Amino acid sequence: MKFLDWYVKIAVVSAAIGGSMEYFMIKIGFFDKVIVLESEKKAWENSPEAQAMREALNPWRNIDANAKKSS
Repeated sequence: MKFLDWYVKIAVVSAAIGGSMEYFMIKIGFFDKVIVLESEKKAWENSPEAQAMREALNPWRNIDANAKKSS
């Protein structure tokens, strides 16, 4: 291959940049914050308030589901 060394250089530099970004995110605690936010989001989505809000925003959900079942 004519440009193999160029592709290898690009791959090495890309891997170094990606690794440094991961290291930075680990050092600042990014993943811990994301885990907490995602768990809070899931808890909210499963709460009765969120279910009531979904029903209020789409009152035709059950009608559409029943129409598909009867078809």
